[in-house]
Amino acid sequence: MSEAAILSERMNRTWRETPAPWVCGAAAAALLAASGLGGCASQPRPTAQLVRARTLVSQAEKDEAQRYAAADLQRARDELSGAQTAAADHNYPSALRLADRASVDADLASARASSAKAEQSSEQVHRGLDTLRQQLEQSPAPSQGAGTGATGPGRDQQ
Repeated sequence: MSEAAILSERMNRTWRETPAPWVCGAAAAALLAASGLGGCASQPRPTAQLVRARTLVSQAEKDEAQRYAAADLQRARDELSGAQTAAADHNYPSALRLADRASVDADLASARASSAKAEQSSEQVHRGLDTLRQQLEQSPAPSQGAGTGATGPGRDQQ
């Protein structure tokens, strides 16, 4: 076989074995899409962060944050909702960020609620002490002979 025939045969074989250009383009697009999805899939779903955020929001609600820190609690709820939506859409980086922010805001709401309750308790104690002071000032001074002496409780009289 001549060199020209061998070369022609190789070119024909190469042409038959090589896919059409559109097949190469489709394969390249599929490869890019798979690598893009692989990047999203490489970040795991932030399940623990979502659970933590839900738990902290629930705890803030139990701590009466709605009464004492309504804006912080609402922000935490909104961020938790956004995190859940992002997770459902497989946007895990955004879900993670929003879940972490929801946790921080819910924790802040709980802390503010606890602080406000403690302040109220302190005010009640101070009012009670003021009342006791006023009562002591208004009552007559005890006489010298009053009190427990030799004939007081626990002693036999002779």
